[in-house]
Amino acid sequence: MGILKALSRLGGTASLTLVASEVGESTAKVHRYMASLIQEGVVEQDPTTQRYFLGREAIQIGLAAIRQCDPIRLGESALVRLREQLEVTCFLAIMGNKGPTVLRFEEPGLPITINVRAGSTLPLLWSATGQVFLSYLDDANVRRQADEEYSRATKEQRASLSTKQPIDHLRKTVRTHGCAVVHDTLLRGISAVAAPVFDYTGRTSAVLTALGATGGFDARADGVIAKQVMREAAAISAALGFDGR
Repeated sequence: MGILKALSRLGGTASLTLVASEVGESTAKVHRYMASLIQEGVVEQDPTTQRYFLGREAIQIGLAAIRQCDPIRLGESALVRLREQLEVTCFLAIMGNKGPTVLRFEEPGLPITINVRAGSTLPLLWSATGQVFLSYLDDANVRRQADEEYSRATKEQRASLSTKQPIDHLRKTVRTHGCAVVHDTLLRGISAVAAPVFDYTGRTSAVLTALGATGGFDARADGVIAKQVMREAAAISAALGFDGR
């Protein structure tokens, strides 16, 4: 298993010498294991270069793992930790055909009364969740929806954004911080922090969000809540196969 993981870290293909160096074993020992792995179809060898690479059975194993990569299921424990440790309302959302859509929702023992529940759709510009999707998804439909929201925005809403290229400035700010932060822009008296969850391809597959009453909620991009939300989102991403790049 160590050899297979080493081969994966090396990009899926490598020479015997490189694999042996990666696992800290002799080439003779690694060669014996390679022979067994080849016999099982998990590893194959290029007859021209003599390099080893992950075989057909390894591909089947990987595909089976990918089929289990559900960000909502993998993120359930993160929601419970955020709820218990920070005593905040939190949820996971995906990008639906009508916009960011809440799928899994957790709230503390003394919940804040808000009109957001599983199944709720959120705006792109005025919610922390939407701002993350807008900032990390290079999707023409998402950008078009954001432009439509801005065209319908009130004077007060527009004042919360930059006056020069507001949507581009918002995207840049969120990417710089690694999270989105809002104060009273969607719901009066409510602040929120949201961070992206990436799948193995690097695409934003979900967004993890925490929210609370503005007066007692640390809604800073470098605050305690934001840091924990980003840590939990990164852990879910890693479970989905995202390597951080």
